[in-house]
Formats: sequence, structure tokens, C-alpha cells
Amino acid sequence: MKFGILQFFSWPERRVSLPTVYERALERIQIMDSTGYDAVWLAEHHFSGYSVCPSVHIMGTHVAATTKNIRIGTAVSLAAFYHPLRLAEEVALMDMLSGGRVNWGAGRGFDKKELECFDILPEESYEVFHEHIDIVMAAWRDEKLNFKGKRYEFKDVEVLPKPLQENLPVWIASSSNEAITWAAEKGHAILMDPHATHVTIASKYQDYRTQLAANGHTLKQDIPMARLMAIAPTEKEALEIAKSGAGWIYDAYANPNVAATGKNVGSHQKELQKLDDPVARYMDGVVVYGTPEQVVDKLKKLEETLPLEYLLAAPLSHETFLLLTEEVMPHFL
Repeated sequence: MKFGILQFFSWPERRVSLPTVYERALERIQIMDSTGYDAVWLAEHHFSGYSVCPSVHIMGTHVAATTKNIRIGTAVSLAAFYHPLRLAEEVALMDMLSGGRVNWGAGRGFDKKELECFDILPEESYEVFHEHIDIVMAAWRDEKLNFKGKRYEFKDVEVLPKPLQENLPVWIASSSNEAITWAAEKGHAILMDPHATHVTIASKYQDYRTQLAANGHTLKQDIPMARLMAIAPTEKEALEIAKSGAGWIYDAYANPNVAATGKNVGSHQKELQKLDDPVARYMDGVVVYGTPEQVVDKLKKLEETLPLEYLLAAPLSHETFLLLTEEVMPHFL
């Protein structure tokens, strides 16, 4: 099993200064660089404390300059919010400066404030996102870009630099069935979200594999599956961390004041909003929590049943990260 960390730059309740949030995250990444992690995956968000990282490309370039081994993923670049040529340039430059260590994950976004401020209509967000991805891929692939779509037309544009990696790996964040279908049609790998239950993740993964094959594509890359995690010396402590973290994650992700609505938008959040106790749903089937020994057992089970081949861990506490690194990972490496 490979291990990566879904690195949020969360600022809950403004309990510490924002520079401290960054300092702690970067210290964690230094530990990751020397302990066998495959990649750190940086989470972009805007206008809230959910993840105060408005540019994963600037952050990723800084991480590249301070590490030697770890790959640098974006989870995700919110591709609809960029001019597509600027996005292609920034990711390619990050790959060049990192020595070819970039894993590019791209997503559509879900937050209504983000969509509103970047002037993206929720019902058009899929269409915008898809066109931007197609342009970025063509800009990297072709010596000169020629493209005609619904929103953009480019003729003989030399987009520089090209990525250092000849085939820079790309993943599409896919929480909805629509996203999975589009990724499978295009032959893209997918990132699986930290909000779906283990059972749902397994089902979506099988649907993706089936659709990928039906479209004549083969699976060439790892499929990171994001799981919320809470680990502590005692089960009681881990349970408290898990409940508190699940509540905060729900409020930041699916709260009706946050999640965008519209055609093909917010279906995942709407499902959570209908539940009488969404936190219990996270606890029953999403968060992997317990003592280190219990978490090892749970991950071994998920390794077989999902199957979980790449754990994209989202630790709900710093202690969780340390125990994952020191007492859980060695059982799988």
C-alpha cells in the first residue's frame, strides 16, 4: 500500500495564528519527505478557513524547494477558476522547478462562494471545468496549441514551459457519478473523495474500472482513496478526535450555507444534508479511527475490500499524523 497525505491548511476557530498553520503543515511535510510517503497532496480553497491555500502551485513550488524525495500533488487545482493557459503554465513551471515531481489533481469545486466570486455559474461548472482540462492537456502535448471550444479559441500558441515529465500524471477529483463517467471516457485516473463511505468508494471504484475498460482505456496510475483518520493512544481519545473532526468537515463541506446547488452540482452534499445525523454517518463508514493497532487492522481489511492500494490520509489531528507515520505505516511498507 502506498501512503500520501491530503494536506489541508485548515484554520478552525482561528485558534492559532495563520503563520503557525503554515509552519506546522510545512514541518509535517519535512517529516513525510524522510519517512516513506509517496506524496503530499495540497488542498486549494478560497475565502474560508477550510484550507487557507489559495494557490497550491505557489505552495507546491515552496514545498519542492524544501524537500528532496516526496512527490507534490494538488488535491486539487480548482481548474474552473483559472484561465486555462495560465493554469497550464503554472503547473508545468512547478513540475520544472520540482525536478519532475508533480502529481496534478484537478477538480471542479463545490463551494458556492468560490463559484460566485470567480463568476462561474454552478450549472455550468462541469462544462467550464471539462474545457479547461482539455486545453491544459493539449497545451502540454502539442508544440503549438490550436483549440476551438465553446469559450476559448487559440491559434498557434506556444505554451511554455512544457512539463519536465514527458507524461505528467493527471488525476480528476471524482465524487459524483458524472465525474467518474467523464474521467473514464477520457481515460483519466481519478482521486476518490474523503466524504463517501467505504462501501460507496468500493462501488464507485468498480464502476470506474468497468467504464474505463468499456471506453478502451487501461488503468495506468494509482487511484488514491482519501480517508479521514483519527488515531490516538486510546480508543476513547480517537473517538473524540473523530467526532470533532467529522463535525467540522461536514460544516465546511456540506452545510447548506456552503455547498453550491444547481443542475449536476451538489448531489453529494445534498445526500449528506438529508441525514438526521451526518456525523454518525461519517463515524460509521468514513473515518478510520482507533488506536494504532486497531487502525492497522482496519486498513488491512480495507486493503482487501475496496481494494485500498493507495491511502490518501486526511489526519484529523497532528497526533494522528505522527502515529500514522511511526506506528501504522511500517506495517505496510
